[in-house]
Amino acid sequence: MAQSSAQQTLRRLTIIVGLQWMGATLGLPLLPLFLEHRDGTPSVIGLVMASFFVAGIATQFAFGHLADKFGRRRLLVLSLITYGLASMTYLFHISAPWFALTRCVQGASAGAIEVASMSAVASLFPEAQRGRAVSRILAAQLFGLALGPVVGVAASVHDLGWAFFVTGIVSLLAAVVAMKTNLGDRAYDPSPLPKLQWGPRLTGALVATSAAGLAVGVYEACWTLLMHAHHASTLQIRLSWTFFGLPWVLLSRFGGWLADHANRRVVALLGLLNGAFFLALYPHIHSNDVILGLGSLESVGTALSLPSISSLMSQGAADRELSRRQGLFAMSNTASLAAATGVAGFLFTINAALPFTVIAIVSAIFAISTLYWWRGVHGVVSVVQAQQSGGVAPARSPNIHD
Repeated sequence: MAQSSAQQTLRRLTIIVGLQWMGATLGLPLLPLFLEHRDGTPSVIGLVMASFFVAGIATQFAFGHLADKFGRRRLLVLSLITYGLASMTYLFHISAPWFALTRCVQGASAGAIEVASMSAVASLFPEAQRGRAVSRILAAQLFGLALGPVVGVAASVHDLGWAFFVTGIVSLLAAVVAMKTNLGDRAYDPSPLPKLQWGPRLTGALVATSAAGLAVGVYEACWTLLMHAHHASTLQIRLSWTFFGLPWVLLSRFGGWLADHANRRVVALLGLLNGAFFLALYPHIHSNDVILGLGSLESVGTALSLPSISSLMSQGAADRELSRRQGLFAMSNTASLAAATGVAGFLFTINAALPFTVIAIVSAIFAISTLYWWRGVHGVVSVVQAQQSGGVAPARSPNIHD
């Protein structure tokens, strides 16, 4: 069995997740042009880009089931290897439609990596410390997301295949590290998995992550279009993502601290409503400099609330259901993101403010509904509650510092 302390595992997973997200995004700005050079039509390019999300939606819960049954480390290692090999196929001189298969494999592998890493953190850290541990993985995701396109600037469209090849090598190296990392797996248990504990706590978490996914979907489809309509420069568009990402990375640990010390239900609700408010506000702000500042304010709410939502999802879960819960959680977020992306693109053709306003209202309704779902859920987790819950805590505290 792989040996590493909970803290060592957290550090390794933080690096692995950050590198994986950086590799996944470094070529995204140029990928449509890359596919166009491979005779890709707009419809084919759209299919290739969407296949990543479709594969994630279709497989994340299934991978969670496999991780609960056979172990998270096996899933993580195989997913990193598969992701790495798929990334290398961009060097093949094939026509654009074939890359839909590449994106499917990448999307499924990326979903499995998220399921394995997040459920491992939930397994290794007691509930009273889980928010701070989860916040580091979330910060790594955003750091990689923000850094990837910047690193990718060094590659031209013609060099993109080699850029993805390098990310494939990095993924394979990460798999070697994962082989020697303890992800909280116990000895193989051939007995049937315990039933998934459906209840208001889990349902509320799925609704909450769907609310967050809706907002992200609008930004995926329409943010650049909105900034362009407001006559923003290319630099301002790039900076808008940076201004959003920086507070998230800086404040994510404090968000984790809040998840472990404050009322998770309240923190989650306020963060979701904060996101819906800014989503509806942006189309009516015509100063690009003001939008940059508002993006940072929105990011503060997001950074402080996501660890609470994630912690509520795993709160009270048995060890052998954590990965299935994480699979459902990731699937709900990805599905709402994909749905919002499609709807927002259509609404934007009618009116630039329409997708932001309509989906902000839907997201706010989802957020407010958590008052019902979480009405009987304890939002504050004490050490005693964590020990008495169904969650798994290590015999010795991993020593997460406040």
